[in-house]
Amino acid sequence: MRIAVAEFKQETNSFVPFTTTIQTFEEQYLHRGEAMLTAFGNGRLEIPGALDAIREAGATPVPLLATMAMASGTVERKAFDYFMNEIVERLKAAGPVDGVFLALHGAMIVEDEPDAESEIVRRVREVVPGTPITVSLDLHGHITNAMIQPDVAYIAYREFPHIDMYETGYRAARLLIDWINGKVKPVMALSKRHMVFSPDTARTGVPPMSDIVAEGRAMEDRGEVLHVSLFPVQPWIDTPDLGFAALVCAQSKEAAQAAADKLAQMAWDRRKEFEPEVTPLEEAIRIGLSSPGLTVVSDAGDAPSGGGAGDSTAVLAALLKAGADRADRICICTIADAQAAAEAAKAGVGKTVTLKVGHKRSGLGEPLTVTGKVKVISDGTYLLEGPGYNGMIGEMGLTVVLAIGSIRLNLRSIAHFEWDLGIHKSVGLNPESAALVFVRSPAHFRCSYAPIAARILLADTPGPTCVNMRRIPFTKVTRPFYPLDLVND
Repeated sequence: MRIAVAEFKQETNSFVPFTTTIQTFEEQYLHRGEAMLTAFGNGRLEIPGALDAIREAGATPVPLLATMAMASGTVERKAFDYFMNEIVERLKAAGPVDGVFLALHGAMIVEDEPDAESEIVRRVREVVPGTPITVSLDLHGHITNAMIQPDVAYIAYREFPHIDMYETGYRAARLLIDWINGKVKPVMALSKRHMVFSPDTARTGVPPMSDIVAEGRAMEDRGEVLHVSLFPVQPWIDTPDLGFAALVCAQSKEAAQAAADKLAQMAWDRRKEFEPEVTPLEEAIRIGLSSPGLTVVSDAGDAPSGGGAGDSTAVLAALLKAGADRADRICICTIADAQAAAEAAKAGVGKTVTLKVGHKRSGLGEPLTVTGKVKVISDGTYLLEGPGYNGMIGEMGLTVVLAIGSIRLNLRSIAHFEWDLGIHKSVGLNPESAALVFVRSPAHFRCSYAPIAARILLADTPGPTCVNMRRIPFTKVTRPFYPLDLVND
């Protein structure tokens, strides 16, 4: 048994003024052919999970290409075709295969194609018609009817925060192997509701989402369906038919559709329970500076994991206004600004520099002038140690820690996940001893920070990943659309 393996992942944000290029993918990772078999090391990711399932079955993996971009703006057609054409050519050159495993995100938008995943799957199917294909997806995927294609089955992450990427890759590959061996013949059914939620309130471990998840797992346990996938969706994309999706894999279309409809209706019926509790930024800072222990604040408005540039100065400006630079304990925040990082690094450790930081990539505001001492210069390479992308190497590019009084600014060149303590520990910062740590993440940061935080707050900060869904300037979504419209039925 020979199984082709490929990955092509990106999560699009429609509300940022920059695009996703070939370089955006290369900055995260790009592995070709046989290099895929070892490139992920001990990373708990989809490809290692799929490879383990394939090897356990005595099958041979046929690695094609694996690449991922940080969430960003619309993908340039040139970049999409660059990678897609290579996947297709490598698949053609591989010779006969019994199945194909694809690791995709589900919310990639190309500049001339709002449904990139359906095009990826279609182009792969054209090379190997009639061959079983299973696809792993992020549960923030934008699922469309066009993705439901012959000989294709989908399985999404079960957990948010994302801590089961490896397990999802393993389950999708295991389904493929059973399919090839004739043990199952999966069919897919989709049910959608036009609504979006703040990611923090759509965590799978807390109600109301946990109750919907529990019903899906019960359907599986009762043997009614093979796999249930729930998609609270990436809310920061502007496209028709955006909404919550239930995607069910079963061995009969009727069973799959009945389950999908029930789960989607459960989410719709409880839609008002997904409203987030947010704290004004100034109040979050006041609480952190006046309270014992560590206060962790989500600067969700400009989260790189949701497509933000990570260069907003809103938090740093508010900290300075509140006098956090004169506080007894340190406060930690980040800004992604390659130019400012280079200027600080050129001055050298121990030197005092005056820099204009922020908003250079996003252009969504004016840079902020700050003066501080260069404490650390790093190449920005770190290991993710917490749940989620555990074992993956992160790349922040040239990184400088700038001490602005008691404020520690982690000044990175490349916006990267802010889920993990490693982004700070790798440059000598200890979040546990801080009064305040701001993280540009709507929810996933809780995995790493909850064990050390005295309190966690969700700040209503501005930006292209803001948690207040009513502030998002949608123009293309299918109306009526919750929560923009009052829908009572």
